Amino acid sequence: MADALRHDARPNVLIIIMDDLCWGDLACHGNPHTATPHLDQLHGESTRLTRYCSGPLSTPARASLMTGRYPYRTRAIDTYLGRSMIDPDEVTLAEVLRDAGYRTGIFGKWHLGDCYPVRPIDKGFDDGLYHRGGGVGQPSDPAGSSYFDPILQRRGRDEQVKGYCTDIFADATVEFIRSHRDQPWFAYLATNAPHSPFDVPDQWADPYRAKDLPENWARLYGMVENIDHNVGKVMATLDELGLREDTIVIYTSDHGPCGSAAVEGKHRWNADLRGFKSTMYEGGMRVPHFWRWPAKLAAGRDLDTVANPIDLMPTLAAACGAALPTDRPIDGENLLPLLTGDLSPDAWRDRFTFFQWHRGDAPIRYRNYAVVSQRYKLTRPQETKRDELYDIVADPLEQHDLAGEMPDVVAQMRAAYDAWFDDCSSTRPCNYDPPRIAVGTPHESPTMLTRQDWRAIGKDDWTDTGLGYWLIDVTAHARYRITVDAPAADAPRTVGMRCGDVMRTTQLDAGATRWVIDDVPLKRGPAALEAWVDHGDEPATGVCYVFVERKA
Repeated sequence: MADALRHDARPNVLIIIMDDLCWGDLACHGNPHTATPHLDQLHGESTRLTRYCSGPLSTPARASLMTGRYPYRTRAIDTYLGRSMIDPDEVTLAEVLRDAGYRTGIFGKWHLGDCYPVRPIDKGFDDGLYHRGGGVGQPSDPAGSSYFDPILQRRGRDEQVKGYCTDIFADATVEFIRSHRDQPWFAYLATNAPHSPFDVPDQWADPYRAKDLPENWARLYGMVENIDHNVGKVMATLDELGLREDTIVIYTSDHGPCGSAAVEGKHRWNADLRGFKSTMYEGGMRVPHFWRWPAKLAAGRDLDTVANPIDLMPTLAAACGAALPTDRPIDGENLLPLLTGDLSPDAWRDRFTFFQWHRGDAPIRYRNYAVVSQRYKLTRPQETKRDELYDIVADPLEQHDLAGEMPDVVAQMRAAYDAWFDDCSSTRPCNYDPPRIAVGTPHESPTMLTRQDWRAIGKDDWTDTGLGYWLIDVTAHARYRITVDAPAADAPRTVGMRCGDVMRTTQLDAGATRWVIDDVPLKRGPAALEAWVDHGDEPATGVCYVFVERKA
C-alpha cells in the first residue's frame, strides 16, 4: 500500500550524523575491535566518498552541512560561549526542503542555537526531539538530564523521556518516518554518541571490557555498537514500508576522535591517520561518508573526489528538486553527477576547499587552517609557525612535509586561503559577533539563558566557576519576570542581576538556589544581561540559568 500511495519521484532524505565518531571506528574500515554489521552492510550498499573531510569541530561542521556555506559566513564558529549560534538570516537545508514540500524532523543534536530565533523549529524543522547545546548533560541542559532518561526539547518545550539517548533518537526517527511515509520527508538523525562522557548501558560495553580494552574504549565502542544497532532499526523500517529504493540515506560524522577518549596519550584505532578532533590532519577531518540511494546510485563504489559538508545542501537540493537561495553565495558544489556516474571523476574540476578553527571570538589569519585540493593539503597549526604541505594521495598519513620542496604550490594555496579568508570575513557587518538572543517574543516564553551562550568575562569558562553575560534583544518595552538559578551552597550568599540600567540583588539562604524577580522593567532594544554570585573576598562567579518571561 505504501508504494501505491507514494508522493512523486522526489526521494526522501535521511541524514545520520554521529558526534566524534572517527574513520577507524567501523569494522568495514578495518577496526579490529568493533562489531558494526548494520553499518558494514550500509557501507556495502552505498557509494562512499573516501575523501570527505569534515569539522574539525561540531558546530562548524553542522553549520556547513545545514547551509552549504563555510561556517565563517554563518557566525557558528565554535562550540560554546555564544559562538555556536547560527545567524538567523542563514537559510538551512531544512528550510530549503520544507519549502519544496518536504516534512522535516530533527532527532538528537542541533548545536546551532538553543533560543529563538535559531532553534531547530525556527530554522525549518516541523517536528523533532532534540537536546540543547552541544551534548546531553552539558551546562546548556536542564538540571538532572543525562544520557539515561534525558530531558529533551519537543517543539521548544522540555520533555523528560525514558530510555537511553541514542535509542530514543532512533525510535523517534522511526516514528517520524512511519507518520509521514506517504509524503516526501527529511529526517535528520544526529546522535550525541559516541561523544564523551561515554555513558552507555553495560550490555553494550561489557563485550569490549571482556577483550581487556581500556575502560574508556570499551564504553566508547559499546556506544558505537549501540549506534549500529539503531541504524539497523531505522534501515529495517525503510524496508518494511517499501521506502528503500526511493530514500537517500547519508551516513557520516562531524569530525575525528575526541582527545578525552585517549588513554595515556594514545588514541583509539583510526587507521593510522594523523591527528584528532580540532586538528587539520586527516585523523581529525576524514570521516565515514556513505550515500545509499538504490534507485540512482551504485552499491559498493568508492569515490575519492574531495568533498566537504558544504556540498550536501546543493547536492540534495538537486536530487530533490528544491531551490537554493539566490541572494547569497553557496560555497558547496552539486556532487550529484559524480554520485550517479553521469560525470567521470576525471572530468570533475579540481578545487580548493577550506577549513579553519580555533578558540576565540574571531578567526586569526593562518591559525590552525587548511586548504585541501584533490592532491595536496596546505596547513599551519599556529600563525607563528610555518606552512606544511602534504601530498594526500601519495602520503595519506601525512608523514612527509613537502613545503620546502614545492614553494610554488605553497604560494598558490596560501593565496587561495587569503582570498577565502577575506571573502568570508566580509560576509556581513560584525561578521563574527554572535547573534543576540531575543526575549519577550510570543515564540518563546520563558527564554532560558544558559552558560552555553554567555559571553565569558575574563577567561573562557562555562563551568559554575566562570562568569559571563548574555547579549539579548529585548523585543518589547514591558515588565518581565526574571528567575535566577544559582549553584547550591552551604552558606548564605548574595546574588545579583543587571540588565541595562536595572540592577537587583538579594540574599539567598544556605541551600536555596532560586531567586524570582517578579517585576522588572526592560526597555526595548539590545542589552546585556548579567547574573552573578558574590562570594565576599573571593571572585564572583556565574549562575546556572536565567529565565526571562514577559508578563502579560
